[in-house]
Amino acid sequence: MEVIAKGAEAVITLEGDSVRKERVKKSYRIKELDDRIRKQRTSLEASLLDKARRAGISVPLVKGQEASILILEYINGQKLKDALNTLDKKEAEEISKKIGDSAGKLHSSGIIHGDLTTSNLILRGKELCIIDFGLGKFSNRTEDQATDLYLLYEALNSTHFKIRDLCWKNVLDAYMQTSKKAPEVLKRLEEISKRRRYKGD
Repeated sequence: MEVIAKGAEAVITLEGDSVRKERVKKSYRIKELDDRIRKQRTSLEASLLDKARRAGISVPLVKGQEASILILEYINGQKLKDALNTLDKKEAEEISKKIGDSAGKLHSSGIIHGDLTTSNLILRGKELCIIDFGLGKFSNRTEDQATDLYLLYEALNSTHFKIRDLCWKNVLDAYMQTSKKAPEVLKRLEEISKRRRYKGD
């Protein structure tokens, strides 16, 4: 059993061709409340993954679930965060379109990822997979969808600045094709960007 990721919310270990994701206990919460919250969040993540998969989006298969533990398919690939800056222009355009396509399908299915960054996108050959729905939720709110996209833009801006504009254009072009309410989401995205700039974030 090999620990491959450890964060504030979960510890992820590799067990053969599966990943074991266990939500971390929070000592500052009453045990009964903490157990219930972790179990609810685990069930929610499993439901999000299942619905995303049925919507035709590449996500890890849920193999099992027990209390605050998920057993997931291991996506053996490279984080887009590490790969994107090394791709040529055509490859970057193609991958960016896949990001926008997947984001549009998620939102049209009422799924908010909650942490849509290149750290949670995996390249498995030519396939783009989305992982870690631990902060996700079900929502059709325009504000939530626009915030998802804003997080993605911020990731491109901070980690992939040199190709940010190229990637972002292709993300939005594809998103327009698959999101049911793209025009209003993109309008709200512009409002969010202005608010963040005004606050100096």
